[in-house]
Formats: sequence, C-alpha cells, structure tokens
Amino acid sequence: MQKITPSLWFDNNAEEAMNYYVSVFPHSKINRIDYYPDESLDEHFKGMSGKVLNGEFELDGATFQCLDGGPVFQFNESVSFTVTCKDQEEVDYYWDKLSHVPEAEQCGWCKDKFGLSWQIVPTRLGELLNGDNPEGVKRVIPVFMKMHKIDIAELEAVYAGK
Repeated sequence: MQKITPSLWFDNNAEEAMNYYVSVFPHSKINRIDYYPDESLDEHFKGMSGKVLNGEFELDGATFQCLDGGPVFQFNESVSFTVTCKDQEEVDYYWDKLSHVPEAEQCGWCKDKFGLSWQIVPTRLGELLNGDNPEGVKRVIPVFMKMHKIDIAELEAVYAGK
C-alpha cells in the first residue's frame, strides 16, 4: 500500500483527466470513481451532481486521487511530477503526450492540457550532471538549461566536448 497519495483538484474535468492519464502511462487503470450525490444533501454539493467527488487511479503503479472541486484552486509549477525515462524514445513519447503549453517548457519541464506540470527527465541527464568530467559537466549545464525537451545526444556531445 502506498503511504502518500497525491490528490489532484480539477475544476470539472477529473474523469476526463483520469482517462487521459491512464491512456498515456503503461500499467495504469482507474480504480474507482465516486460521483457527487444529489446536491440537495449538502450546500457544498450545489451544482456538482454527476461530477467526480473522489476518483482513484494508478499511473504505472503509483496511486493518485482526484476530484472536481470547481475553479477555486488551479495547478501551478510549485508542484510537478517527474517521469524518469530510460532513453530518448521514452522522453519523446512522454513529451509528445504531456506537453501542451509551449510557453511553460524549460529544461525538461512541461505542462499538460489540464495545467499539471511534469518533468520529463532521462536517467542519462543525472549521469552527465554528476559525471567524472568536471569540464564536461560545466558545458552541459548551460545547454541543458536552455532546452525545452531534453535532447540526450546533444548533451552527450557537449559533455564530450564535441
């Protein structure tokens, strides 16, 4: 059982988001969707009938919860989810699926169509930033910081001094 579960507050599209995310990540599923009951039961339910009161879904084994809570709160970059990628193909796949706001892209960060921020990071980046070539590391950092989607081959070439 996962001890800490992120909970995501959507305006009114939590079910759409769950369906989208489980289509993007392998080994994913929707576990449960509870809908708001009749709005006459509580003043907080006004206008919420049929929307998601609590949803639970898994993305590649990690459990998330979500709800439709209205427009009171919005996602911002202070919270993001990191997707660790084994190679450029995987970086490209997740970037293509999750990046929908070009002006929010920088050094592997992107924002999806629901406003949630993601970091699409290849394991190779950590290896290059912590490599045994201090001059290579110094060359990689400024190039990496200017990238939108991470390009592993370009970073490896910069690291090697090419």
